Amino acid sequence: MVISSSYIYSKGNLDVVKTNPANKINLKNFSQNGQIQIYQSSYRGSYTSIIRDSLRNAALGRKVLLIQFMKGGVKQGVDHAVKLCGNLTWARSSHSFDQYNSEALENNKNLKKSIHESTIELWNFCKRELQSGENDQIILDEIFLAIDMKIIDKDDLISTLENRFISGDVILTGTDIPKDLLLMANQITELRS
Repeated sequence: MVISSSYIYSKGNLDVVKTNPANKINLKNFSQNGQIQIYQSSYRGSYTSIIRDSLRNAALGRKVLLIQFMKGGVKQGVDHAVKLCGNLTWARSSHSFDQYNSEALENNKNLKKSIHESTIELWNFCKRELQSGENDQIILDEIFLAIDMKIIDKDDLISTLENRFISGDVILTGTDIPKDLLLMANQITELRS
């Protein structure tokens, strides 16, 4: 018979294991958070393998949230997220920089403001989802570009990741990744052309 060290410790220190039912506290049981994975590339648009994997995970029954911060389109945004395979929620910004040329953005402050507000709305949605525990995997595509453009605050992302509740992995993609976030990652993958 093998006796574990915790068993030996508790037998010798009975005052440690005694409980008082009058002082009982209701504790919520949390499972361990998954890993933070970072996919880095020197150019945009190189993350098709991540999108493919998210579809495969959803088809296998995992609940997946795919957020594309810098892509958008007509009738998109948080309220018009696309559902695929029954388990994949794919959300994009209702307005994004990719929809307009740089000249149109420079000449239209209202359009630029609308894009910023749309991206922030998407980020606030992500924060709620990262803390809800309802997803098995969350992918934040091009979030580092949103940080680089000063739309999303880097410290807000770090704090949200530190306080997340998700049993699966959080995948972040981008080109210029802040060192603070690289240090948080469990896995870093560099994609090359």
